[in-house]
Amino acid sequence: MDTVATDTLLIRLAEADEYPAIGDLTHAAYTGDYDDLSAGYQEQLRHPERLLPSYDVWVAADRSSGELLGTVAILRAGLDDEGRIGPDELYFRLLAVSPAARGRGIGTALTEFARATAAERRSARVVLHSGENMLGAHALYTKLGYSRRPERELVVVDGGRRIQLYTFALDL
Repeated sequence: MDTVATDTLLIRLAEADEYPAIGDLTHAAYTGDYDDLSAGYQEQLRHPERLLPSYDVWVAADRSSGELLGTVAILRAGLDDEGRIGPDELYFRLLAVSPAARGRGIGTALTEFARATAAERRSARVVLHSGENMLGAHALYTKLGYSRRPERELVVVDGGRRIQLYTFALDL
């Protein structure tokens, strides 16, 4: 899928010169909601270009102004995220919406874009991880038909802190 356009939104691959702005947007979205993110994770949020060996970084931009409103990273076909993603699954991460653009359906549009990409790839399901305290994101995924898959959940250690990552999946 190259791009998706609605009346007000264009979802497309990020351009190289946009990575600093995407990093700022992602950092603002996550730190605006969660005040306990480690310095290391905040640094990761600021550098989406570091995902490029394995992920395509997509942006949602305002069709009239071009302003970046949201972003999502989708694991490239054929990759398995260190064995955690099956060959028939699409995995996405770092879904973020600019705090100023919330309430406009951008998170929904990006999540639906991931689902459409999975359908285009003929994937059997869409999979993502979400921190246990990301309740707004959990509500969005549940509203869109995703369900928790506790058997696939994992714990990561970040800055000496153990973080439970919930797994959500949508069977196609």
